[in-house]
Amino acid sequence: MSNFRTGQNNAHPQKRSMILTTLIVVMLVNLLIQIWLLYTALNNALDGNKEVAYSTFIASFVLFLASSIWLYLLPKNVK
Repeated sequence: MSNFRTGQNNAHPQKRSMILTTLIVVMLVNLLIQIWLLYTALNNALDGNKEVAYSTFIASFVLFLASSIWLYLLPKNVK
C-alpha cells in the first residue's frame, strides 16, 4: 500500500501541475486574507480597540499553520 507522498510522486505530470496550481491559488488567497487581517488589526489598534488585535493575531496564526501544512503537501520532485 502506498502512502500519500509516493502516490503524489507517481502521479501523471498533468495531475501534478493541477495539484501545484491548486496549492498556489490557496496560498495566494491565504496571503490576501492575512494582509486584510493585518490591515484590520492595525486600524483597530490605532483606534484603541486592542481586543480586535488579539483575535486577528489568532486568526492569522491559524492561517500560517494552514499554509505550513499546504507547503508540506507540495510534490517533492517538480520538473
